[in-house]
Amino acid sequence: MTFADIILPVPLDGLFTYSVPPAMAGAVRFGVRVVVPFGPKTRHVGIVVRTHTDAPEGITVRDIAGVPDGGPIITETQYRLWQWIADYYMAPVGEVYKAALPALLKAEDGYRPRTELYVRLAPPFRSRRALHAALSMLARADRQRAAFECYLSLSHWDAAADDAPSETIAEVSRDELMNASHANLAAVKALETRGMLELYRREVTRLNTGGQPDYSMIKQLDEAQRQAYDAVAASFRKKNVTLLHGVTSSGKTEIYIHLIRQAIDSGRQALYLLPEIALTVQMMERLRRVFGSRLGIYHSRYSDAERAEMWRKQLSPQPFDVILGARSAVLLPFSRLGLVIVDEEHEQSYKQQDPAPRYHARSAAIMLARMCGAKVLLGTATPAVETYHNAMTGKYGLVELATRFRGIELPEFQVVDTKDLRHRKMMSGPFSPPLLAKMRQAVESGRQAIIFQNRRGFAPMVECAKCGWVPRCKHCDVSLTLHRSMNQLTCHYCGTAYDVPAVCPACGSHELRARGYGTEKIEDRVRDLLPEARVARMDLDTTRTNGAYSRIIDDFAAGRTNVLIGTQMIGKGLDFGRVSVVGILNADSMMNYPDFRAHEQAFTMMAQVGGRAGRRGERGLVVLQTGDPQSPLIGQVVRGDYKAFFRDVMAERRAFGYPPFTHLVYVYLKHRDDEVVGHAAADMGALLRRWFGTRVLGPDRPAVARVKALSIRKIVLKLESGIDMPKARQYLLLARKQTCDDARYRSVMVYFDVDPL
Repeated sequence: MTFADIILPVPLDGLFTYSVPPAMAGAVRFGVRVVVPFGPKTRHVGIVVRTHTDAPEGITVRDIAGVPDGGPIITETQYRLWQWIADYYMAPVGEVYKAALPALLKAEDGYRPRTELYVRLAPPFRSRRALHAALSMLARADRQRAAFECYLSLSHWDAAADDAPSETIAEVSRDELMNASHANLAAVKALETRGMLELYRREVTRLNTGGQPDYSMIKQLDEAQRQAYDAVAASFRKKNVTLLHGVTSSGKTEIYIHLIRQAIDSGRQALYLLPEIALTVQMMERLRRVFGSRLGIYHSRYSDAERAEMWRKQLSPQPFDVILGARSAVLLPFSRLGLVIVDEEHEQSYKQQDPAPRYHARSAAIMLARMCGAKVLLGTATPAVETYHNAMTGKYGLVELATRFRGIELPEFQVVDTKDLRHRKMMSGPFSPPLLAKMRQAVESGRQAIIFQNRRGFAPMVECAKCGWVPRCKHCDVSLTLHRSMNQLTCHYCGTAYDVPAVCPACGSHELRARGYGTEKIEDRVRDLLPEARVARMDLDTTRTNGAYSRIIDDFAAGRTNVLIGTQMIGKGLDFGRVSVVGILNADSMMNYPDFRAHEQAFTMMAQVGGRAGRRGERGLVVLQTGDPQSPLIGQVVRGDYKAFFRDVMAERRAFGYPPFTHLVYVYLKHRDDEVVGHAAADMGALLRRWFGTRVLGPDRPAVARVKALSIRKIVLKLESGIDMPKARQYLLLARKQTCDDARYRSVMVYFDVDPL
């Protein structure tokens, strides 16, 4: 009897063993999809990872129910990467499989290729004499004759030698024929009924068919870029991972393109990762002009059918040579990967938060490259502290690019003391006089402005002016955000929407005020203060629909809008040539966030957003509004002094035992009953202390202690560098098992977040 070990898309540890019916013996092998029963009524599509003859002991083994398709759906290297993700991030491999595969490849019906109706000349009419006869038959059927003659022209039958169609005949779709001939469906069907044309279905791709590569579109590197390119090549001869630390607008992308071409010319594939789907819009067009049909795009905004076709394409003998994508692209199959580029490597978007597996795409990409014998280039103007530490200690190579492309100056920073201006009543809402003046000047001179406010909605909260009552979510421990365009209050944690109250339910007062500023309110203020401006807003609310990213970016790039207001999205590598001023409205909210990474994230965000100014032509200006202009962090941002910032952060993290000097693991426990989860967390914390001692902190209530009606507790483990991490993970998994095996806590949800952000 042959057995198969199978991955199933369920949140349970380990593989599942099924018996292989003799009729399926030849089809069941590594990587193949199989349909199996699971429980009394459920069926799942799993993936075979091993066949063997070792009968499991003490259990009844059920048969595989079916094999939906023939070939493997994953590669050996992919499975090794899945195993690494599952092990390192302490998630079942089934959850990795669930996250990796497009939905259609996890369904029994599976992926169906897209087909389109085509027309071709029927065999009896494939000679010049027969074609003349056909045209005579159509002498009184004007529409049919016009459609037929149009087909002959499109297909090149009208130019073919007698009885010798050869390879010059072109395929013509039915829609193409109808559009070109202005014929209706009835005319085409009549030609089919007469036996002159035949209809057939042809598989067509949903993916990029961008034409032939055009390497003439690759720009020449300037002297600084050339030196950086050569330094990267030299680093790759010694190191598998290299950090390219280049200031904003230094031309890192052009270096990436040269490296990709080199990889392709040597017969290898390249993976280009970006942190946000929004960034693929500009980058896709830039890369498509160079690499044409050799470029594939992959991210979660694409349909399931497109993603499934991309997966199949990458398993085919003719995969895309270049893949541009967001986080999930690292999970695609690759056959000859030679280069991985992680652009804006510092970005938190590379970390999957929910659901599991909570992996970091940068780490997964480095591991994938190691398995494939590929090189990794991490590019950014503001490296993650851990990444720069790895470069400083020699684990990674380091290449610096300290000047902007073609010698354009870095933007000037003007720090505005909003505390003093508010005291003197000189602020126009969130805008200081210098920022308003510069915005007005930019608009009047045909230039553009970007305003950064990292809060969406109209106002972060509504408050009763009389008693201080604030509306809160019924399911989460957070205040509700006012979205005035939708006239509702929304919870940004669970998504529940509420009506805006007319009166305070606590005291009956009608004095309900919107407190604070979100991007929606900023947009209204800009329209009031600068009525001549053409304003756009880019945040989660305005980019939900397909094509919204592209429309906003294209309009701003083309100058159809000249003031762009946005959240952190606008600081992620977007390239606009006419932005002369950038306004950072509230630096303090970033610096004072209660998290050990707050200063790192604030420095990164301010430097990146500021880097959108003055990318071509005249020097740009960044107006940075803060109530603490003497903060050392503000000075470091203004000077663009990453190294001073790094030294300060490293000293602080060394003193308090934070990464990169420790590994962090967060343990989360959730339950509907606050008392139950509190007791479970206390017991699990005590158990962990027996093994890890003072490395365990908590349990505590997190800042938001209830989400989606679940109460939350958090335990923090600080594990020093050099500790036996595989053994530590074993103890953590054992602690979870012992906690959840307790009858009191069986319904408590326990999960881990390794290397949290």
